Amino acid sequence: QVQLVESGGGLVQPGGSLRLSCAASGFTLDYYNIGWFRQAPGKEREGVSCISRSGESTKYADSVKGRFTISRDNTKNTVYLQMNSLKPEDTANYYCAAAQVGCYGSWYGVSRYVYWGQGTQVTVSS
Repeated sequence: QVQLVESGGGLVQPGGSLRLSCAASGFTLDYYNIGWFRQAPGKEREGVSCISRSGESTKYADSVKGRFTISRDNTKNTVYLQMNSLKPEDTANYYCAAAQVGCYGSWYGVSRYVYWGQGTQVTVSS
């Protein structure tokens, strides 16, 4: 069974850090480009970051550049999202997704992604 499972979410104070993980089962993650998305209540799902199959190419939304870092360890079939300097506006449910199309152009378009996880909640609040 193909699955993506996110973990690492939680409650953190503004300025704090979290590292999210996206683990794959039922398929080999290194055949896919991986995106992180987030969705806050009442808002559309938005692309946060993308990493290519090899890890050589990465993309970030302007709102997270310089604060978030995406990485992958294909030996562990896992992709990570390191989130630093968190702000209240980063509060959302975070999802990872797998695509065979690369991290270029409209990498943030949800229709590119064929597998999705169930999400992990991140809440930034004092």
